[in-house]
Amino acid sequence: MTERIFNFSAGPGVLPVPVLEQAQREMLSLPGVGMSVMEISHRSKTFDEIINAAETGLRELLGIPDNYHVLFLQGGASLQFSMVPMNLLPADGVADYILTGSWGKKAVKEAKKVGTVDVVGSSKEENYSLSMST
Repeated sequence: MTERIFNFSAGPGVLPVPVLEQAQREMLSLPGVGMSVMEISHRSKTFDEIINAAETGLRELLGIPDNYHVLFLQGGASLQFSMVPMNLLPADGVADYILTGSWGKKAVKEAKKVGTVDVVGSSKEENYSLSMST
């Protein structure tokens, strides 16, 4: 295939060709290491340098202050459905949700594990169309 396809959907997306070429070069062996990033220990000095550079870059790019932690986590949107109520829903509080489809159902399910959830609006009766009942 000679023509590149650009993916702008949720999840994986398009990367610049130079980034892909660097990843390709370093896939078999990181410069000066003799192993790929997937083969080195996550406790090694080399990995520490990689993760610290990634954190520094994120802090600079996004303006993240030093009094905030940067967490590198896998899990995507589904993990966020757990993390938002864990961090923002007080033990005696109530979280209001608007249920608009499958992602909303997942968010409500995870929030209920943490605390009280009130579905204040839903378009379920309309098969999750744009109109909504309250």
